[in-house]
Amino acid sequence: MTSSEMRLRGASTSTEMPLGLGNEMAAQAREASLRPSGIEAHGSSTSFRSLGADSLVVALLSPFLALALGSVQRVLLAIIIVDIPFQFGTHLFYREDDAALGALGGLSISATTLALAGLYLGWLLRVFGNRYSARRAGIEINWPLLAYFAITTLSVFVAQDVGLSLFEVCLLLEACLVYLFLAGTIRTREDVAFVVSILLVACLLESVVMIILRFTGMPSTIWGAPTHIHIASDPKEGFMRIGGTVGSSNFAAAYLSISLTCAASVLFTNLGRWYKWLATAVLGMGSIALIFTFSRGGWLALTLSLVLLSLISWQRRGLSLKAPLAVLLLLTLLYLPFHSLISARLFGDDRGSAESRIPLMNLALRIIEEHPVLGVGVNNFTIAMGSYVTSEFREGFLFAVHNKYLLVLAETGIGGLLAFLAFLGSTVRKGWQCWGFRDRLLSPLALGFAAGLVGHMVHMTVDVFRGRPTQQLVWLIAGLLAAMCRMRAAPANQDSFASIT
Repeated sequence: MTSSEMRLRGASTSTEMPLGLGNEMAAQAREASLRPSGIEAHGSSTSFRSLGADSLVVALLSPFLALALGSVQRVLLAIIIVDIPFQFGTHLFYREDDAALGALGGLSISATTLALAGLYLGWLLRVFGNRYSARRAGIEINWPLLAYFAITTLSVFVAQDVGLSLFEVCLLLEACLVYLFLAGTIRTREDVAFVVSILLVACLLESVVMIILRFTGMPSTIWGAPTHIHIASDPKEGFMRIGGTVGSSNFAAAYLSISLTCAASVLFTNLGRWYKWLATAVLGMGSIALIFTFSRGGWLALTLSLVLLSLISWQRRGLSLKAPLAVLLLLTLLYLPFHSLISARLFGDDRGSAESRIPLMNLALRIIEEHPVLGVGVNNFTIAMGSYVTSEFREGFLFAVHNKYLLVLAETGIGGLLAFLAFLGSTVRKGWQCWGFRDRLLSPLALGFAAGLVGHMVHMTVDVFRGRPTQQLVWLIAGLLAAMCRMRAAPANQDSFASIT
């Protein structure tokens, strides 16, 4: 057999081998390097030049091809999840005066931004590399989310301050990209278990940070990292409100209430011991951290979420009460050492904190009355409110309205609010549908996500929730639920999936 024939056979063999994730382009480059020139007279110098050029192409493409590898994609996704509480990043064009009144003060550039760029580039390479495969990724369009994004973008044209509006449009676009990636790429139960485990690890780390802050105090940053610490001291009330790296104490409480409900739902699944021990640790540490936020809305959200999770789970015939009782016992034991502080916060004098929200709601209603269709422009409530301030605010608390629904209505109009509510409602509905699958892994997790979101929807009636952590977490959960709903569960009378250990 001649050397030319051997090269031809080797090239043929390489093209028949199955391609791994993101390896087709590399295989094509390798195939090109083995392809015969067809004219032996060119000599070895031409072959060496061709081989050198092909090697250079492979070397230049290797970093991009690595983005399509499953392991790299998981690392980038883990960065996005951990970045929800820790917020590694900065704000460009930051406007402190506007942020002090409750507006989104700058253009958010974070670890999530960079990780998303890598994820989508890897996704495109993967789709290109498998364009002839029978299994193609199908993404169901979330029409309420698309409508909400479109209406929010449209409101920019009526905004007094276009720059402020664009800050929030870019943040919303980033959250939508998080949703789209999870909805389109999560395919297996192992993928779901991976996302849930990283959510739990991130919550555990954040809870530890908040507990340490409560007893030691910290500078404005941790080890010079691009993340910031939030602590509000109140000597008159005798306690500190800890926000950790999430943001304000109310933002931290919202993050914890959703994450803790997810952790509780893990106890109802068929996941292995490692997951359940991790979930128990998150419940223990996270509950203490939630207490240190002294957020009554966060406490109410968690209580409502856990009650929904336990009651709906208990109604299923044959379900053991061990998990609900274990959660109740754990929370009771954690309540006892802090019962005096909790009682003082719930029933003591809050120095007009709750009452101060009423004038802000009246202010929002006056704005809505004059701008019911398109609103005043996203992230422009604080700009527009100056024309509607009355004498009651001379010594009162002036801030963006502490009600997410009124805020959306005032800034984007009735269409924006309806689309926002439809998006939240469709996400909860997907969780309920997945619960109906009676799958030992997907169903309890979906119920936990839906219950956590319901609790958060109640919490949104008393705060702004304009920042990145809570929005990114809700959109991530929505994408995960959309992916879980597409998965086919095992028959109700057959558990064909082993526990993931």
